[in-house]
Amino acid sequence: MGKSIVLSFWLSISLIAAKPALGLPPPEDVPEELLRTEIITEARSPIDGKPLTAAEYAELEAKIAERSTPPALDPEIQHTIFLLRLLDLLRTVTPL
Repeated sequence: MGKSIVLSFWLSISLIAAKPALGLPPPEDVPEELLRTEIITEARSPIDGKPLTAAEYAELEAKIAERSTPPALDPEIQHTIFLLRLLDLLRTVTPL
């Protein structure tokens, strides 16, 4: 009889006692809502991945956009892209 009283007392205390929420993020994490409103002032170069300031990134993007000739592509790759686009067109026209 004494063991059952101790067991029931222990169960009631363990169910009532406050436990920390395990699903919450650590308090030092910045909330996602704040991260979404953050203005990004640094970037990485699309060419070599080096860190750039916002001004340097804008300058690089302008240089890339003003290039008069598109970058050279291997003719074999161009042919493969053409065939893939043709296949996509055929799949659109003829349902399988």
